[in-house]
Amino acid sequence: MSDSAVYAAGAIVWRMVDDKLKVLLIHRTKYRDVTLPKGKVDPGEMLAETAVREVREETGIQVSLGVPVGVSRYWMRPKRQKVVHYWAAEATDDAIRASSFVPNGEISGVEWVSVKKARKHLSYPVDVEILDNFIRLVDDGVLHTFPIIALRHAKAVARSDWHEADAARPLTDKGLLQAKAIVGPLRAFGVRRIVTSDAVRCTQTVAPLEHKLGRLARLTPKLSQDAWDAGEADVRSVVGRRVRSRKATVLCSHGPVLPGILSELALATGTVPGSYIDSASALNVAAFSVVHLSATNPGSGIISIETHEPKI
Repeated sequence: MSDSAVYAAGAIVWRMVDDKLKVLLIHRTKYRDVTLPKGKVDPGEMLAETAVREVREETGIQVSLGVPVGVSRYWMRPKRQKVVHYWAAEATDDAIRASSFVPNGEISGVEWVSVKKARKHLSYPVDVEILDNFIRLVDDGVLHTFPIIALRHAKAVARSDWHEADAARPLTDKGLLQAKAIVGPLRAFGVRRIVTSDAVRCTQTVAPLEHKLGRLARLTPKLSQDAWDAGEADVRSVVGRRVRSRKATVLCSHGPVLPGILSELALATGTVPGSYIDSASALNVAAFSVVHLSATNPGSGIISIETHEPKI
């Protein structure tokens, strides 16, 4: 992020109605326009959680993010750029029934329309460009996805300052703050399952997420750095099981193990390997890469990878 720009995030919210695809448009009261739900990043937020919050605030619908569908950029007065990140986000029947939306001073109404009508009704060309990116996902048959998230543990006590077993090395105070900061962004992708290395620095990293979800992580030495260094890690079985489950899952591990996790995700889905795999696995502490896979045919390959990092 650049200090000279205003950052925002939103989503193309979609649903199926009688086997027909509908997308959600909002009618803004003040501007008298038709656009996509979006809004500015609040202090301390990461983009993904901004997108989910803004969709909920503007439409009353709670969503989980799917595949990213692009970034729009345009100039605001006085000569300041606005950068808006968008994701596809399915609105489930339960979420729609639970919506608390009523017309208000900001949003006069919301409207479910076909993609064709959306192109005609949207007020701004930058929104149409995002919609066109979304349409390509539909045409490719990869709109229904689920995420496998590779997470590197938060900042731990340095090895040089630790004189016990490496697996018992805990997080620093900064690391504990990072662990809390990533809960919102991870939940934005609908995470419900956590699988982690049994090292303390990993279990402490996912502890706030466990608490928020109300479910325990599955601890395994198969993702540990000790096992990796000894040539005894079994990343393949862990990744294979998560891909077969087709459930949104976080895999928390260590820097040296992450390339193995990403490589196994590519192998398990028939994805052609490339430098993007290396980039997605080269994570700083507390950063994570979201690997989006097709929910209807995971063997079709990795649909998209995005990386997020807390600014702590």
